[in-house]
Amino acid sequence: MNVIDATPKADFLIKSIAEQGYTLEAAIADLIDNSVTANSNVIQVLIDSDIEPFHLFLADNGDGMSIDELIHNMQFPSSSPEGERTKLDLGRFGLGMKAASFSQTRKFTVLSRKQGEEDYYGLTWDVDHLEKTKKWEIIVNNQAEIDQLVSEFNKLNNEFNSQVSEFSPNTIVIWSGLYKFEKYLKEHNRKKALHREIVQNTTEHLGIVFHRFLANTEDPLTIRVNNSHIRSFNPFPESKQSLRKIEFRQKDFGDDNIKLEGFILPSSSIKESQQPDNAWTTPNKSLLDMEGVYIYRANRLIIYGGWNGLIRKAPRIQLARLRVDIGNKADHLLHLNVAKSQVMIPHDLIKAFKGYVEELTAEAEKEFYNRGIKKFDHNSSNKEAKFLRKIHSNKGPLLEMNYEFPLLNDLVESCDSKQKIQLNLLVRMINTTINKIRDTHEDVPFYKCEETKSTNFVEAILNLKKHGYSNEFIKKNIINELGIDLITLPAYILDILE
Repeated sequence: MNVIDATPKADFLIKSIAEQGYTLEAAIADLIDNSVTANSNVIQVLIDSDIEPFHLFLADNGDGMSIDELIHNMQFPSSSPEGERTKLDLGRFGLGMKAASFSQTRKFTVLSRKQGEEDYYGLTWDVDHLEKTKKWEIIVNNQAEIDQLVSEFNKLNNEFNSQVSEFSPNTIVIWSGLYKFEKYLKEHNRKKALHREIVQNTTEHLGIVFHRFLANTEDPLTIRVNNSHIRSFNPFPESKQSLRKIEFRQKDFGDDNIKLEGFILPSSSIKESQQPDNAWTTPNKSLLDMEGVYIYRANRLIIYGGWNGLIRKAPRIQLARLRVDIGNKADHLLHLNVAKSQVMIPHDLIKAFKGYVEELTAEAEKEFYNRGIKKFDHNSSNKEAKFLRKIHSNKGPLLEMNYEFPLLNDLVESCDSKQKIQLNLLVRMINTTINKIRDTHEDVPFYKCEETKSTNFVEAILNLKKHGYSNEFIKKNIINELGIDLITLPAYILDILE
């Protein structure tokens, strides 16, 4: 049999593997997956951006690795996607650490030691070395190189976390250079861009992706990025009584199961989400950004926001969120990609998903369109409130609409400032008409009419003119019906109405 050697060029293949759609925050999250699988409960991410090349350190206090385990885990790939995995294993392809690292850097080192041991082992993948040698070679770091990297980590850790209790990592991943920032941005923008990416996107992403681990009451995970402690953000704040659930569905799938659970956010969240530190959105995302499917695998959030191709996003369904839990034994059936950024829902499940999403979004639409309808206070004062109230005058009792009457009160509250001006003028006209019919009305001078005492009145008149109403109509059917004596109109109003 004749054969041809098809060994791929190492540097070409690695650069291709790196293009798996990783963002910086997704790449860091993939490294944290390994730390969680290794039973870590403290993880530190430190970025040195003072000098180029930028350096990123990710350290954890997990089980650590012997030299044989380290060599095995630095291989491409280090495990089969079809292999049996524990419930806590967040990996799948055995490519995560390598693909994630090479998506951001051209050289990365892993230092590790077994828990309880003192000395680290170190191995490095370096694309420059691969280009030079044309061989699949991992560099074995000598003791001086290892000591230098540990010293750099400790120095940076002390700068950022000097007030934090002592942290002794068993595994440290070092990215030497972040080429996406160093090569593709102007020099003066690089540090700013990296800082923004870390402070805004990465901290927010980690807080939501690992929120179940961070909020675990028995053994909470701690993640620090530079000197920021990552806060858990749960997109399903079930402690909020206003959050509604619809009945969940569970289905056996492969050797595992899949659970669908729909939630409808309250209409009040539309306003509340515009406030900082609200329960419904992360700081840099809107309700519309966060609408859609949330797929969890082994308690780790894989995908969130958007409907994963099932339906399109729309403002009217921004209150709908679908929580999907899958076991890691079923992820091959859901076609999870290397970067854990995409899930393809198989044909067998599409119908079940679409039916449930239809039910969920119908409820979310109702909530969205009913957002102006409020429950009235059933306190004693509201029970006594009548639609018309009596006001005593020298011509006898006047009747006027009561702003404390629940329907009117709710209508006023639902208006924006411009609509309130128009509504108040309309109420005044109705009051005047009622009292003219009862012959108890008496026109008042312009200056005594409360509704005319601000620039809003002028704005309302100009708005009527803009919509084509004649000056005569405004005088006769608006100002006169407000109960204002036309003789008392000031010059600036007359000028507008000439």
